[in-house]
Amino acid sequence: MILAYKVAEKVLMPMMIVLDAFSLSHTYEIVDLPDQALVDKYLPPFDYKYKLDVNDPHTYGGLTTPDWYMEFRVKMHEAMDQALVEIKKEAVEFEKVFGRRYDPVEPYMVDDADIVLVTSGTAASTARFAVDQMRKKGKKVGNLRMRLLRPFPFADVREHLKNAKKVVIVDRNISYGYHGIWAQEVKSALYGHSKVPVFNFIAGLGGRDIFPETYIDIVNQVKKMKKPDQELYWVEVKR
Repeated sequence: MILAYKVAEKVLMPMMIVLDAFSLSHTYEIVDLPDQALVDKYLPPFDYKYKLDVNDPHTYGGLTTPDWYMEFRVKMHEAMDQALVEIKKEAVEFEKVFGRRYDPVEPYMVDDADIVLVTSGTAASTARFAVDQMRKKGKKVGNLRMRLLRPFPFADVREHLKNAKKVVIVDRNISYGYHGIWAQEVKSALYGHSKVPVFNFIAGLGGRDIFPETYIDIVNQVKKMKKPDQELYWVEVKR
């Protein structure tokens, strides 16, 4: 999902967050709506500077000649880089108002973990539960939950995975003929910075459940291998 992010200066910044389709169509839970006064305190007035207005027409997404096209793209990329800085600042401000915090990534018991599961969306909640179960049995396993796809939090991923002996990415998606989406993103972030083996598992497509036992089986499988012997692994596929 692409959103415009409110920052302190009331500037709109672009970002692409993780909104799991499984959350929208296959789950339900109690929704805690914040008080309207808090929302009004946090958000600026809903009055976009750039908007569709028949009385004040504009052109959006217009192209230019090769003389300036590249310069426009550079500015767009720089804006995305700056958005990451502002997103982290705003996570702190959001927590002050609402008591909740949403950073680009959410580490869970990763500092001393030998194996780190990288997940997103609803799969991350189940992964944390599985991590708790494995920790009780003495297995050093952690979870890194991905919340932000663009701008990609390269430095955060590298920092939280620097101590891992194995990285296991469990994708609830697939880029046919390649890898899971998170696998290709995380691998690119680690390339040239780490030699840790990265395993890609595909699970839970089409709304199929991912259970804590699923993660436990994955970890047990990975513990037996020094490095991946294939590009990706399909989980619980009927043959």
